[in-house]
Amino acid sequence: MLKEFVVEALDLATNVEEHLLSLERNPGDMNTLNAVFRSFHTIKGGAGFMNLTAMVSACHLTENLFDALRTGQAPVTPLSIEAALEASGFVADQLTALSNGTAPEQLSTMPKSLEQILTDAIEGKASSAKKPAASAKAAEPVKEKAAAPVSADGLDWEAYYRAVVPEGTLPALAAAAEEQEAIKTQLASPDVKQSSAPAKEESIRIDAVKLDVLLEVAGESVQAANQAAVLLEKLSQFKFDGQAAPLMSALTETLTRASRYSTELQRATLATRMQPVGRLFQKFPRLIRELAKDLGKEVDLNISGAETEVDRVVVDSLYDPLVHMLRNALDHGIETSEERASTNKPLKATISLKAWQEASSVMIEVTDDGKGMDANRLREKAISKGLINSNDARTDDEAFQLVFLPGFSTKDVASSVSGRGVGMDVVKTAVERHRGAIRIASQLGTGTTFLIRLPIELSIVPTMLVRTAEASLALPMATVQRVVELPDTFESVGGQPVLRDLGRPLPIKSLGQILGYEKSSERVGIVIAAPNPYILAVDSVDGTADLVIKPLTCITTPGITGTARSAEGELVLVIGLSFLLDGCKIHDHERMTA
Repeated sequence: MLKEFVVEALDLATNVEEHLLSLERNPGDMNTLNAVFRSFHTIKGGAGFMNLTAMVSACHLTENLFDALRTGQAPVTPLSIEAALEASGFVADQLTALSNGTAPEQLSTMPKSLEQILTDAIEGKASSAKKPAASAKAAEPVKEKAAAPVSADGLDWEAYYRAVVPEGTLPALAAAAEEQEAIKTQLASPDVKQSSAPAKEESIRIDAVKLDVLLEVAGESVQAANQAAVLLEKLSQFKFDGQAAPLMSALTETLTRASRYSTELQRATLATRMQPVGRLFQKFPRLIRELAKDLGKEVDLNISGAETEVDRVVVDSLYDPLVHMLRNALDHGIETSEERASTNKPLKATISLKAWQEASSVMIEVTDDGKGMDANRLREKAISKGLINSNDARTDDEAFQLVFLPGFSTKDVASSVSGRGVGMDVVKTAVERHRGAIRIASQLGTGTTFLIRLPIELSIVPTMLVRTAEASLALPMATVQRVVELPDTFESVGGQPVLRDLGRPLPIKSLGQILGYEKSSERVGIVIAAPNPYILAVDSVDGTADLVIKPLTCITTPGITGTARSAEGELVLVIGLSFLLDGCKIHDHERMTA
């Protein structure tokens, strides 16, 4: 029960922070005021049932504050928002501690400073309050085990009822309310038999490990069905007479059904792992607010596309990378108010966090309207640190990617926020671990954009199967634009063979040569959709397939992100998305590692 309470309450606490920051921009929004009141009331009820006295006290005081705000006894002010944010932060910290295994009796008590700021907000803003003693009494820790009615003389009971009853309450409390309503219906009905049945639960919680196992089995079943279909196709080339003919027909029909059901099973299993990125995005408004305050900067965080769904493993692993990117945007990108005033920019900066789906990928974009990145300064800094030589990173796009090098930082003195040369390399590593890619676009004086591309589903990837030097390879379809025929001879630009595609000269790169295969006859070109487009030369294209990817764990091979089995059962090497977007570059230190 405690685990269920913590999960539900953490969701409510996270939503509260988002509501409070929205309320700061729109103080008169009654729906938001009521939503915050309901959330603290609901958490208080569950915390009281679990005998979490410090959490009950914090929620009780905040509930009093928002009752005053929503009934008009006090206006919404920065002090009341700050007090509520501190309360939600304290509640979230307590819930996180419980989630991490801390025993309820070992939780900290409510800080005096939190009690003081909440009491000040109640007293200072409810200037027309008739009973100051009620505020003092409300500040005392609440010791009742369950959520009890608060002494509320002068309250608008109808408004109180509307605020408490709406959906969003904990399942246990909602069930109790339904049970009471059912009893009333039974008493009022001449036939008890006419009463409605208890409401069924709409969802259940399942251990993530069980889902992972289920997905693994579903993927293997699809793989087996595909291989069986290939074998059956080969078998159908032979002539079957007599009793064998109807058996072959029945086998074909049975395998077709098995293949369809295994595919549906796989899709249904994948759907259970999908989560909206909003569950992750909701954690950042509080972070941005606190960091901006520490740095003395004014920043708005705009979030869009929170409903975009992605594999839960991706959602869980994106928190640290996004924290690093948001901290960097605040510390490096956003100017001080004085600097923004001198360049005629709005004093309050804007950071945007956006997500959307694009084909089989989910795109996550972090944009700031700060000072942008100076490509020349980045080059000079990297050269001075010995990270690159003077001939590297000639284009601005290549210079921007230097921030992902381990040990790179443009700050000479480390601050509490950034500047130690760690962070952005961790971001790139985390993204590429899930077969994703990250790029940077920036304009000096205007701002910077970080764009992350990740597969929506981790275990299954739509690919194009190609062959080079008799090896079977798979390219993520997310990077494939089109297939072209390669001529016998090519134009040359700066010693590099090029081919005109839709009127533009694109460099041609040999996939086999880059990966170290023996030279072969490469007659097919694949136009790769990268920041700097190019044509990848291969021997042939064998078609497309949704492959079940197995990541490489024991060895590291430049350019290769995992392995799979084709429908024929052949081992396929899967080329990394980031590797393709980077122009198939293998650095010397990667060759040495491999």
